[in-house]
Amino acid sequence: MIGILAVLSVSAAAGMRIALPLLVIGLIQGDLWQQVPLLNRLQPQVIIAVLTAWTVLELVISKQLWGQRLLQVVALIFSPLDGAVMAMAVTRILLQPTQLTWIFGVVGGLVALILQLVKVGWFYRIRGLPAWAVLLEDILCVLLVLFAFKAPKSGGLIALLLLWLAIRSSGSWYKWYQDGRIQK
Repeated sequence: MIGILAVLSVSAAAGMRIALPLLVIGLIQGDLWQQVPLLNRLQPQVIIAVLTAWTVLELVISKQLWGQRLLQVVALIFSPLDGAVMAMAVTRILLQPTQLTWIFGVVGGLVALILQLVKVGWFYRIRGLPAWAVLLEDILCVLLVLFAFKAPKSGGLIALLLLWLAIRSSGSWYKWYQDGRIQK
């Protein structure tokens, strides 16, 4: 059960940012990215350079409206892959290689995609995310990765809370959309 909560935690982090959670995982683990699928085939120096550059780019341009739009397109494409890779990595690190690794990867990718879709929905509903919300998202992203390894129960519960909020948001969006259509 603890492993499932850890997988949910890193998957939720992948639904917020692409490179930052992978960079944190690599820096937490002693064997840089040896347990991370796809990344274990690349040189650690190349991975660190690419992830650091992308993380700085994400952190800097996400505070501006045009940057948020650009990042959303990239994140919608890559967040399911990122969530799956991170979920499989946590499964390998915490649960040892099992037959369920691919199932956890699919679940992780879906969680990341759902949270990314909710973020895009909020972006278009309120016409851009405020800077404080983006900063809170960055902090929560790092905390979820740290919780996945140090306190998986807390990280998993936060991820479940985020999923619950996503479901509630979709219901309110539907109501908002229907109210807008009725008034026209």
